[in-house]
Amino acid sequence: MHILRKLAFVMILSAALSPQLIAQAGRTNDAAPLVLTGAIPMPDVKGRIDHFAFDSDHNRLFISALGNNTEEVIGLGTQTVIHVIPEVPVPQGVAYAPNANKIFVGSDEGKLYVYDAGSFSLITSIDFGDDVDNLRYDAETNRVYVGYGDQTTGAIGIVDVTTNKRLDEEFKLGAHPESFQLESSGPRIFVNLPDLNQIALIDRKTRAITRWHLKLSGNFPTALDEPHHRLFVATRSPATMTVFDTDSGQLVVSLPCVQDSDDLYYDVARKRIYVSGGEGFISVFQQNDPDHYHLRAKISTSVGARTAGYFGKGKKGFDRLYVAAPARVDRGAEILIYTVQN
Repeated sequence: MHILRKLAFVMILSAALSPQLIAQAGRTNDAAPLVLTGAIPMPDVKGRIDHFAFDSDHNRLFISALGNNTEEVIGLGTQTVIHVIPEVPVPQGVAYAPNANKIFVGSDEGKLYVYDAGSFSLITSIDFGDDVDNLRYDAETNRVYVGYGDQTTGAIGIVDVTTNKRLDEEFKLGAHPESFQLESSGPRIFVNLPDLNQIALIDRKTRAITRWHLKLSGNFPTALDEPHHRLFVATRSPATMTVFDTDSGQLVVSLPCVQDSDDLYYDVARKRIYVSGGEGFISVFQQNDPDHYHLRAKISTSVGARTAGYFGKGKKGFDRLYVAAPARVDRGAEILIYTVQN
């Protein structure tokens, strides 16, 4: 009977998961910090997939399907695409404002689109001129911070979530801003400027901007460990996960990581760093203490799976990391689900 039960389980697993997921499941073990436990198909999505946002109140993911010109709305309970916002020109960054139940989507063509998150109807669009990319929602001030522009117009702009109006206040940077992080207990914004090999520090109160000059290049994703005064930055040339002291700007450590990184998350509860990259892996680092780190695991994903979303515990109490795997010749696009292990 024990053998029959095992055989039945394998048959059920084979019917539910794609061949790639079965192969991955066979490579995982109880000690792995991330275990592949499912996938959400996006059969109509073609091309590159960019950034994620999470709606914890309604258990939804918003995913910018950049190459498909759509914003995909994923129901995490049903694990299906529950709505598609069409005709979004080259969507990149996305932010969800729960206080107003609005979705903000940045377009590479220079506009910020604002949608009602209930009806998904377009409320308005705001013209920033060029390359609206990473977005961050600040619940305390009810503002969305907008990274936009090129080598001359690059800046962080601000939109009032209540009025949907662009504020006069903005921070000129002289390069296109990639990932940036807002302090919650302080006024600073940490901004990656890969075109200049710099990290810019913006003081929202004084408006002063200081810069750290990097010896590494291709600094795209970031995450912040605010209590320990640490900024995590993934670079592409060479491929590293690099840690900086946020007070001094001094380099703490730099470790090899996945190539072609585009998202990075800090797991506060477990003191881990997750870096997703197009090489087809997630690099998982353990923070032993603020000054010491080691590579804990290299978790297989899919070639081209650069972007991811980690938002902590969901409705069912599980921590999950979601990774966007673009369509290939032999399979459609999907969101890979990794359950976080203690």
